Amino acid sequence: MTPRPPRLTALAAAATLLVGGLLAAGPSVQAAGTTGTGTPVKAQDGPGTPAITPTPQSVKSRSDRITITPTVTVVAGETADESALAVVEKALEQAGARRVVRSARASASGLTVHVGDAGALAAQKLEGPSALPADGYVLGIGADRIVLAGKDTTGTYYAAQSLRQVLPHRKRPGARVGGLAVRDWPGTALRGVIEGFYGTPWSHKARLDQLDYYGEHKMNIYVYSPKDDAYLREKWRDAYPADQLAQIKDLTDRAVRRHVEFTYALSPGLSVCYSSDEDAKALVDKFQTIWDIGVRTFAVPLDDISYTDWNCDADKAKWGTGGGAAGAAQAYLLNRVNKEFIATHPGAQPLQMVPTEYYNVSESAYKAALSEQLDPDVLVEWTGVGVVAPTMTVTQADAARKVFGHPILTWDNYPVNDYATDRLLLGPFNGREKGLPGRLAGITANPMIQPYASKLSLYTVADYSWNDAAYDPRTSWGKGLKEYAGGDARTEQALRAFADVNYSSALNTDKAPELAAEFARYWKSGDSKRLTSVLRNLGAAPARLRAGLPDRGFVEDSGPWLDATESWATASRTALRMVDAARAGNGAQAWELRQQLPAQVERAKSFVYTGLDGRKVPVHVGDGMLDAFVEAATAEHDRILGVSGRPTASTSLGTYQDNTAARMLDGDDSTYFWSDGAPAADDQLTVDLGESRGIGDITLAMGKPGSTDDYLHEGVLEYSADGKNWQQLTAFSGKPDVTTTALAGTKARYVRARATAGQTSWVVVREFHVATTDGAVTGNPPAATGSALSSAADGDPGTVYRAARGPRDGEFLEVGLGAARAVGSVTVLRPAGAKGAADIQLRNADGDWRTVGRLGGSYTDVDAHGRTADAVRLAWREGATAPEIAEVVVAK
Repeated sequence: MTPRPPRLTALAAAATLLVGGLLAAGPSVQAAGTTGTGTPVKAQDGPGTPAITPTPQSVKSRSDRITITPTVTVVAGETADESALAVVEKALEQAGARRVVRSARASASGLTVHVGDAGALAAQKLEGPSALPADGYVLGIGADRIVLAGKDTTGTYYAAQSLRQVLPHRKRPGARVGGLAVRDWPGTALRGVIEGFYGTPWSHKARLDQLDYYGEHKMNIYVYSPKDDAYLREKWRDAYPADQLAQIKDLTDRAVRRHVEFTYALSPGLSVCYSSDEDAKALVDKFQTIWDIGVRTFAVPLDDISYTDWNCDADKAKWGTGGGAAGAAQAYLLNRVNKEFIATHPGAQPLQMVPTEYYNVSESAYKAALSEQLDPDVLVEWTGVGVVAPTMTVTQADAARKVFGHPILTWDNYPVNDYATDRLLLGPFNGREKGLPGRLAGITANPMIQPYASKLSLYTVADYSWNDAAYDPRTSWGKGLKEYAGGDARTEQALRAFADVNYSSALNTDKAPELAAEFARYWKSGDSKRLTSVLRNLGAAPARLRAGLPDRGFVEDSGPWLDATESWATASRTALRMVDAARAGNGAQAWELRQQLPAQVERAKSFVYTGLDGRKVPVHVGDGMLDAFVEAATAEHDRILGVSGRPTASTSLGTYQDNTAARMLDGDDSTYFWSDGAPAADDQLTVDLGESRGIGDITLAMGKPGSTDDYLHEGVLEYSADGKNWQQLTAFSGKPDVTTTALAGTKARYVRARATAGQTSWVVVREFHVATTDGAVTGNPPAATGSALSSAADGDPGTVYRAARGPRDGEFLEVGLGAARAVGSVTVLRPAGAKGAADIQLRNADGDWRTVGRLGGSYTDVDAHGRTADAVRLAWREGATAPEIAEVVVAK
């Protein structure tokens, strides 16, 4: 087993200084940013400079070059280990070398590669790595040699990973490689991943794969802390079954070979008695079992537990109650573990812990107790300001160091999706200030339930934590996509399109930013050809990824989201074709396409993810963009047709989870809008009818079982024609269900409920119904159950009047126009395949009905030549087929 470098020894010493108030970077870090003469060095990535990830601190091209000879000699120096040598040898073979031989001395003829030999840099006139911090390295290519010189064995291993990226892939020797000088070091000591989510734990195979990925991307810590491993939490005192212990050993051995610290995190907080000698011994004994299989880094997370309820009476008797008591009890137990286990095991890394208050920097009795009583060399993990912190700043990190009094290792809850299992979070690491890594003991990112899909975001985490000064989220994201696609341009394009519609998160608030830009361009320019190509590529992306993505685990992880993406792209293309047809005056084709959309959208929403509990969770992709485009395209079709479209809802309040304002208008009392906070005076919920219409009965149904107090306690119902000037309909107070009727003749486009006072409870609205009086529909046959006569002219072609029976002689369906006016045309929309015949008639000023056309097919458009009428009707011809009418549109 390769000895672990003591990378945390200096960190532990620094911790003591930090407690004393010193926040400046240590001398070794200062030295890392200069050349031997004190001249600052910066990353250079100019033309011809090969891409290395994570982005190096300094890359410079040289004027000389080397050639990959048929036989390459590898000379191992003092900081070379078998892991680094294996990476180098494989990279040379892939570059075309037929034979790679190890020797104690350089070759007199072929290329020689010096691994872990800083002295060999002299021929290249490069400074050695002695001034660099742990994990730093120098890579030199030129002067007829390649030299990899690490500050330590891990640094040399990282130099090998950089060389792997620099060398070409060739089938035969002779490749010429440009000269290069890389001087590189990490921005923070610890960089990696904490498997700390709730939900389906990763498979053993996936964890092994992850460790390989971390080594390739210069991440050096993996914290084993899956919330649903019972032997870490509920059964923390119990010994592992032999097979599970063997798997942990397997992971530990792989981690050593990849220069990753495997950290074992035991979470006793659900049942531990802090004062108990037996529990302290159980914890130490469990750690000893894990030590015996090779683990050298340990953590005790005490997150997501109660610290107001003791697990034993002895703790209350010893410490009392309150946050300060809990902090003292936790410090007592951790100090025992630190003294009885960590201090007695040479080679053990500093103990890590997660406080119960891990999500803020506010002062508290709990934090004060930890700061004062916890051993100074214990690392404290912290998620930032918020459980999922949208941003993280240097100021916040400094505040965390001060309030906890210990070095801070961030537990960054990105790209974790256990709180949003319906989504993949494939955007870059974002919102983290430059300079932050240098203030931290390290950065660990909590990944998604999907291990392989997590790699896209983890690539950017590795890039930021290594070199935050050069980090740009979008640039790093693009490089990660290219690498993950295996160098194939078509696969990269497909992966980018798929990642874009799975981009948004608490850290990346832009929804599908690249697709959103294309939608915006289309609505501005009307260039459907370009958008058609974009949507075609999006629809083809899932098949391309399934066929060509090298990492098959990603395809398995992403299956439901791939299916949903393909279906949403199909629906969006249909919506685009619909608008094109409507704008071209081809109403029949546009209507045919509009009728295809509901089934396509339903299919796009049908794909599910199966959680740990077996629950089926509908997945979301591109929500707020793809679905919004379909809705906007439908509204555009309806506008061209001459109807107002279905009413829409909006609010000044935020939305809790996916309980959107649209649910106020879905006709389903079991669904609801739910705010994410309490309203203040003048907060409002508004219904937009699309155009000014006569209004009648209004119903506002608020509250729900389990949230009976969530309603507007004090407010008014108001209406407006222009959204600026408002008139009151009624005031209400202290009741969740409000009804009123507008005075006859009242016309409005907008109706709103406005709070007239602030309150502490949130707001639930089950339904906000505004009945309209113009366009009133009367006649026969009666509507079938679940349908309504009004659906024939409600401004929404998506709703359908379905008759309960066939028409009888003399029956008709009449749509009032409110007042006599000129009628330019009458368009009747019916569902595809609908049957039944009728005369289309207008009523003139004398009350007489005149036939202007006949109903035929699903789309009938009749020119009325500007005749004046106050009503239109469909005079049915007797038949057995029950009529179906989606919309009667009367245009001026």
